[in-house]
Amino acid sequence: METVTQLSIVETILPMTVIVFIIAIGVVLLNQHFHKNLFEQKLKQESLKILYRNELLRSSILIQEEERKRIAQDLHDELGAVLSIMRMHLIVLEKQITNDNTNMLAGVENVRQLSESALSSIRSISHQLMPPQLEKFGLIKTLESVTNQINKTGKIQIHLTTSCDDTPILTWAISLGYYRIIMELINNTIKHANATAIDLNILCNTFDIKCTYSDNGCGINTENSSAGLGLKSIEGRVTALNGTLKWGNNEKENGFYTFIEIPIDNTTLNNP
Repeated sequence: METVTQLSIVETILPMTVIVFIIAIGVVLLNQHFHKNLFEQKLKQESLKILYRNELLRSSILIQEEERKRIAQDLHDELGAVLSIMRMHLIVLEKQITNDNTNMLAGVENVRQLSESALSSIRSISHQLMPPQLEKFGLIKTLESVTNQINKTGKIQIHLTTSCDDTPILTWAISLGYYRIIMELINNTIKHANATAIDLNILCNTFDIKCTYSDNGCGINTENSSAGLGLKSIEGRVTALNGTLKWGNNEKENGFYTFIEIPIDNTTLNNP
């Protein structure tokens, strides 16, 4: 009788145990599924945040470049034109003044020279804001011109090597972005590195454009706020172009190095 009772208890408990076990497994699986969905939602939210931040950055840079272009055009077309007219009037006035009025002639010559200096400054500022040769001749030709001008100063030598020759044709966004980035790097080297040489290599293919930049200066000082702001600007531009950026100090050799890689969208290859 006792054996029958024990068997009856076992037969009652066993199904309940199986049911509890199944429920427990179900709870575990539901919990895992819940956490998986939660993790995926967080990843999606982070991805959307990054996408939104990058789009905001691109829009900000685009607005900045458009404003630079507008200011450059206003300087060249309006103020530059006024100074050019003023210079022509002064030249005519110089010819009309007789040699007896030497003081007046000297004064007019001085004003004319000041107007010419102002015209030269306006052209320089206008070109810095929006380099006309970049639109006409492309990134590589513009960099070749810039490096030649810097090398003529004798203060620092830039060795530029490239396999690009602007083939494939780069979009205006990539050309302008790379130009700003490289000019910022050169500016940082000249201002902060005490370097005598810069190596600049640009490699193009159908998928991306790579840039390796290095100098023989004192390296980067992370406590230097100016250099830090320069690098932040570079990082922002690279991010806006969906690129990658690596930088640091050379361990074996003195100096600073940068590696930049920016993808090329083959569906939008065109000039402005």
